[in-house]
Amino acid sequence: MRVLALTLGEPAGIGPDLALAIWRRRAELDLPPFYIVADPGFLRRRAAKLGLDVPIASATAQSAAATFRSALPVLPLDIAVTAEPGQPDRSSAPAAVASIRHAVADVMAGAAAAVVTNPVAKNVLYNWGFAEPGHTEFLATLVQEATGKSLRPVMMLWSPELAVVPVTIHLPLRDIFNHLSTDLIVETGRIVAHDLATRFKIARPRLAIAGLNPHAGEAGTLGEEDRMIVAPAVARLVAEGTDAKGPLAADSMFHERARASYDAALCMYHDQALIPIKTLAFDHAVNVTLGLPFVRTSPDHGTAFDIAGTGRADPTSLIAALRLAARLAEAAPSPARAVPVAAS
Repeated sequence: MRVLALTLGEPAGIGPDLALAIWRRRAELDLPPFYIVADPGFLRRRAAKLGLDVPIASATAQSAAATFRSALPVLPLDIAVTAEPGQPDRSSAPAAVASIRHAVADVMAGAAAAVVTNPVAKNVLYNWGFAEPGHTEFLATLVQEATGKSLRPVMMLWSPELAVVPVTIHLPLRDIFNHLSTDLIVETGRIVAHDLATRFKIARPRLAIAGLNPHAGEAGTLGEEDRMIVAPAVARLVAEGTDAKGPLAADSMFHERARASYDAALCMYHDQALIPIKTLAFDHAVNVTLGLPFVRTSPDHGTAFDIAGTGRADPTSLIAALRLAARLAEAAPSPARAVPVAAS
């Protein structure tokens, strides 16, 4: 099994705590081997603060799997990290960004099997001058820098109980009507169906597509968007050979019997997707980025500054992210085989 590249994330958050804690339980948890891109001295100080006896060893992607058996492999950053738990400082943003860059470079070169990202603090990045809306968009930019190809990444929240994809993500509700389009739904559905088939090995992925309005518009009486935007997207996906149905009333899509009828739910906005999965799988849902030429997963939680450095952080989602990354990497196409979105 090839090694996974784990990013540092926000150093003042719980990401470093979790990496240290789960390495100590690596045999018990049967974890895939991973290395973390970080400042080794910073990790030693954090381990001491947590009272964890974790040997830290500098490593490369090539040596990390062997190192993992006896020490936490760390690919050293050329940045001294000085942030204390819960207190981001001027080293936080450059270290977090450099860690992502190194991890992506390794996976694009084939040295690592997949990238698993620890959570970042967007406000800290923005104050530093970070130009991307978030992690996902930055990954797409790094791919474009490396390959010259543009792509549109898609965020999926996955758990054994439910997989959801928000078609629009971090937008105020009032702006969704201006951004949602038939083309956007179709492009998203194509990417989801492709990656469910190639990476999750689902022979014929089934997509359930939520309506935007209550009761999917109630035949136009509760809004025309479902008839004018969502329904044509479903029809186009079906015409292309995708097993898709909708628009469906979102209030009846997520009970157990309904979930058994599809492999992923495409939702029209952030909360329509994230409320059901966080209700069903709050501790173990995984953020998976589809549409990239490599596997990227992430725990579905934030930096939790309030408990960083206390040892109280729950590692369940990071463990799930590592396991899912290893599973998907076994079936992933190589970085050179990035699949562009077909023209609409």
